Amino acid sequence: MYIGDYLGRRTIYSPEALAIVDAGKTPELRLSYAQMNDRANRLAQALRSFGVSHGDRVAMLALDGVEHLDLLFACGKLGAIHTALNWRLHWRELQQILAEVTPTVLIYDDAFKDSVAELAQAHSSVRHWIHLDGPGIPGSREFSALLAHSSAAPCVCETLVEEDIAAIVFTGGTTGLSKGARISHRQIAWNCLNSVIHDVNRDDVYLNVFPMFHVGGLFVYTLPQIIMGGTTVLMKRFDPERVLHLLQRERATIFAAVPAMYQMLTQTPAWAQADLSSLRFCTSGGAPLPIPLIEQYTRDKGVRFKQGFGMTEFGPGLFALAPEDAIRKAGSIGRPNFFVDARIVDRDNRSLGPNQVGELVLKGPSIATGYFNNAAAWAEVIDRDGWFHTGDLARYDEDWCFYIVDRLKDMFISGGENVYPAEIEAVLYRHPAVFQCAVVGVPDPKWGEVGKAFVVLKPGQSPEAEELLAYLGDQLARYKIPRYLAFLPALPISAAGKVLRRELRG
Repeated sequence: MYIGDYLGRRTIYSPEALAIVDAGKTPELRLSYAQMNDRANRLAQALRSFGVSHGDRVAMLALDGVEHLDLLFACGKLGAIHTALNWRLHWRELQQILAEVTPTVLIYDDAFKDSVAELAQAHSSVRHWIHLDGPGIPGSREFSALLAHSSAAPCVCETLVEEDIAAIVFTGGTTGLSKGARISHRQIAWNCLNSVIHDVNRDDVYLNVFPMFHVGGLFVYTLPQIIMGGTTVLMKRFDPERVLHLLQRERATIFAAVPAMYQMLTQTPAWAQADLSSLRFCTSGGAPLPIPLIEQYTRDKGVRFKQGFGMTEFGPGLFALAPEDAIRKAGSIGRPNFFVDARIVDRDNRSLGPNQVGELVLKGPSIATGYFNNAAAWAEVIDRDGWFHTGDLARYDEDWCFYIVDRLKDMFISGGENVYPAEIEAVLYRHPAVFQCAVVGVPDPKWGEVGKAFVVLKPGQSPEAEELLAYLGDQLARYKIPRYLAFLPALPISAAGKVLRRELRG
């Protein structure tokens, strides 16, 4: 049940099996399960020498790499709490987070040394600074030297229980300030079980491109792979050409990304010759996967897609759509994973039937324990019967396949009618010139709100705004047609690959 045990168990079962390929290192690191367990024990012993113990937070500010897993498992052995920081934040925002979670140790890489220098000058709970590469700030210790000079003796926290917190992971923050979800050892174990049932095999090779300060990078397939004894390939950050190269070279069997990433892969020069035949399936999440993109991957590369849906506070793995339903049930997030209960409810919390739109609510053992130091915010999303209110408008069909209609906060009301941006975006994506798009509601003196569409065009395409609006007019009710349409070179995207609509609203 406790993640500190995972590598130890794997070291007994398959010590020499390849656990991690860190392709972001020069030279690359290829580590067995025995080597990973050795690293985790050494880091745990080093952290213990700094006074880190049960319940203490250890922060990390770094691009993706094996050190995130070193810290996660070292904290698991100590009963401490892994706290990964969003490297896209300004140092003053990071300072606010540090003041909230009060870590005693911060591990960082050279890309963020300027921010770390500012943080070190400010009042902080951090007493020990550890750098992964480069010279580091004054007084900082070097990570690899720390491992080399620490004992590899096993660390065990005798007082650990399953409800203890293993990690604090901050929500995506696409609609405002992030909240720190308290991820327990229990939650991680149940999420892994859901993923294994979902379709993870012992010989799988998974390429991770999600940032490891989010649940997508840290937990979705990475930890189930370790339980099953498979291989996970890491890269510092998403790079389309590098992704295609690694998928081929490592003969990856599982790949997961958000739609924007899948679109970018098709735009690289390497796409035409890329051999993706080793992939058993690809998983897409974060937003509905446009049907033309599914068809392109199937036509060009024979790729089978599983649409997924998850969130930081619950799982993260919640729903999955089987590959054979990718076209037939296009737009669906699939059925709930085995140990997830789901309902659609109205404003009075009454259950709705098939094809009725309401709020998606969830219950099950893979739910978070709450928000760190924010019981009030957690109370707002948990009702008296223990159902978690997602804030997503959804429906399900007669086959119990669920569809996200939109976010409650993204829906806007124009002339008394509910307008769902996701519905408009799905139509825009079918236009051959549209690469990416997003629709938001903006104030209007007559109608209350009207839609504004933002479009990124494919290379070589140059339609007028009027053409795209007319295209929408041929397929949607008039009140749904955006009043405005603007072209952008790129959409503002979060580190998790989601559109930052608040920036589009201005």
